[in-house]
Amino acid sequence: MGRITRSPFKPAWWLPGPHIQTLWPSLTRRRPRARLAWRRIELRDGDFIDLAIGETSGPRVLIIHGLEGNLESHYAGSLVETLGRAGYQPIFMHLRGCSGEPNRLDRAYHSGATEDLAEVLQALAPDAAGAPKAVIGFSLGGNLLLKYLGEASHPLIEAGIAVSVPFVLRDAMLRLDLGWSRIYRGHLLGKLKSSVRRKFTDRPCPLDLELDGIRDFNQFDEQITAPLNGFAGVFDYYNRASCRAYLGGITTPTLIIQAADDPFMFPATLPWEHELGPGVTLELAEHGGHVGFIAGAWPWRPVYWAETRILEFLREIIPPEIVAETS
Repeated sequence: MGRITRSPFKPAWWLPGPHIQTLWPSLTRRRPRARLAWRRIELRDGDFIDLAIGETSGPRVLIIHGLEGNLESHYAGSLVETLGRAGYQPIFMHLRGCSGEPNRLDRAYHSGATEDLAEVLQALAPDAAGAPKAVIGFSLGGNLLLKYLGEASHPLIEAGIAVSVPFVLRDAMLRLDLGWSRIYRGHLLGKLKSSVRRKFTDRPCPLDLELDGIRDFNQFDEQITAPLNGFAGVFDYYNRASCRAYLGGITTPTLIIQAADDPFMFPATLPWEHELGPGVTLELAEHGGHVGFIAGAWPWRPVYWAETRILEFLREIIPPEIVAETS
């Protein structure tokens, strides 16, 4: 059985609530521009996934973004830079269609597409540097990672880190229909609709859609996500793609960084300790929002605590080959 521990994270006094913790980094965080080499992985089904690979050496660490994320996501560039300085080689994985070019197939990425992660890890294994030793997943990417670790009989990684995981997709859908969380629903749905329009600009769409009439995730996933990805309907998708049912199978050392006030979930969405596999530590903070976790004494010197915690955990499980010099 895994364990649930109390996180030492304390939010900045000037960012006291879950929504401002969630929104602040998206609106204000600096986006570093690391030097990256792009590589396209050709998938067996004829589609592709694009990777951005850091130029540093050391154990490889794969990063998976959240819903409609990419290298412009507030956590992406900074984490890539931090990992490189700490003696790791970061690899940023763009899910299908998220690298700036629509993917080839009608299907898209989704929360449970663990076959894509498995195929990328397999494709990287023959490299001189080998397959990634660890994977870090944010939000949707965290759900995907945990599902992979729980269902794979022999995962191809030595450690996993998941940040702000939805756990139960139906709960996330319902929570985003309530209160201030509707801000995120509107923003994300707008991006998803734009991606669908862009994807089917120059080719016929297999679905009869009225995108302007889609108002929530239940409708979007019922009319688009489920049929494009082979699910019987929205609740078939939510049931099969949610990671909570797979947590008990995780034996790989895995850290989950989660806030109890995450505005993408309900308190009951969190798993119980007996549901966690022996490799899992769920580190639960009282506050932190969704992919927030911002500390620091002053607004002009924010401390992105989750990034520090990620690095601590990585160093415990997979020591870096190169230790960056400190100035």
